[in-house]
Amino acid sequence: MIGWTLLLLSSFASVPQAASPTDYKKDVAFLLDEFEKQAGTLLHQKQIDWKAVRAEFTKLAADVKDDAAHVKLCGRLVARLKDGHAGFTEVNASVPPPPPRYGVGLCLCESQKHVLVKQVFGPAAASGVMAGDEVLAIDGKNAGAWIDDKTREIADEHGFSTEHAARYAACHWGLVGESGQTIKLDLDRQKGGKKSVTLTFAKEGGDGRYVGPIFPAKDLVKIGRRDAYRKLDGGTGYIYLGECAGELGDELDTAIAALGDVTGLVLDLRANNGGGTDHADVFGRFLAPGSTWRQYKSTGKANFVGPMVVIVDEGTRSTGETVAGQFKEDGRAYMIGPAATAGMSAGKAEITVPSKLFKVRFAVSSNKQRFNGGKGIEGIGVAPNELVPWDAKQMSEGADPMIVRAQELLKKGLPKGAVQYVPPKAVKK
Repeated sequence: MIGWTLLLLSSFASVPQAASPTDYKKDVAFLLDEFEKQAGTLLHQKQIDWKAVRAEFTKLAADVKDDAAHVKLCGRLVARLKDGHAGFTEVNASVPPPPPRYGVGLCLCESQKHVLVKQVFGPAAASGVMAGDEVLAIDGKNAGAWIDDKTREIADEHGFSTEHAARYAACHWGLVGESGQTIKLDLDRQKGGKKSVTLTFAKEGGDGRYVGPIFPAKDLVKIGRRDAYRKLDGGTGYIYLGECAGELGDELDTAIAALGDVTGLVLDLRANNGGGTDHADVFGRFLAPGSTWRQYKSTGKANFVGPMVVIVDEGTRSTGETVAGQFKEDGRAYMIGPAATAGMSAGKAEITVPSKLFKVRFAVSSNKQRFNGGKGIEGIGVAPNELVPWDAKQMSEGADPMIVRAQELLKKGLPKGAVQYVPPKAVKK
């Protein structure tokens, strides 16, 4: 999926439309029944009024006239599951593709009721916009209210397992538009004064996606597609994991071996888009060779046994949440971040509607059910040990507040009792 099912239907534009008449109301009734039957526990946990959803979409289905409108309506129904994984896996209908949408070279974050520029490049950077600038208004509307509206708009058509994940999307994918359209930002640059900029959506502005640290270091050594490592000032190791692919264990071997003797390690999983990996195998890289810790055994060709800080954010999702969460929940590392993870980690089911026009995948049970007092991750996320707010001053000076705090913790020592793991003493020969 592309960004929590954003632009999902564009993949199916060339599929021939079914020739026979379709009973659209039957498809909708089937979905309403199956979603309640199979995902009822999650609907209850997320406090979704399914009776109201049923009434709304039963009425709307009566007015559908063609396959394209039917697929669009059912996409909105899927979004009512508040499920970041839910979406179409196959569509056998002709659906007009949406026009290409581009960004303006920036994304936003919320911090203590303020809206800040988080990351900037391309057109926005050329216009003088800087990370740490406070955004006062967007297109004449209070920035916070703009995010409120954009969150509702996006969530009407695309599923998000938590409110904070939906707001995160508004701060990123909300800042895209058709080529040539513009958006106006009123900024407060503190000592630099107030400034207004009008930015044009263009290919150079990217697609609103945010990846990892807000100031990617030039000397990051890339491993895999989205993973990298480097040494930070002060002798701290840093590994960024943008995904959790099957070869993650081998990538960690490479990074840990290359970092060598570091005093502590920052494991950054912000904007991690998930994937599939052996969780115990990953955890084992952070245990002393030949040792065990709780349900884990040491694995891999290289191991790090020192203090660790894990960084997450609202964009840490799916397998990224379970991998990051195990380090916190099982006492191996201290977790920090601006908010809990996305809360989209679940066992899934797939169903085909009676018309055979499409298939839908959706969550039916939460992963890591021992987390959050037995409720698991889906619809909740993994909360950090410590919430670290975005700091406009640090950002304006070119520093990433999450990495700054991680280094402070490793230098001063992690809070007493927050991390239970203690590496075994070396055996003298």
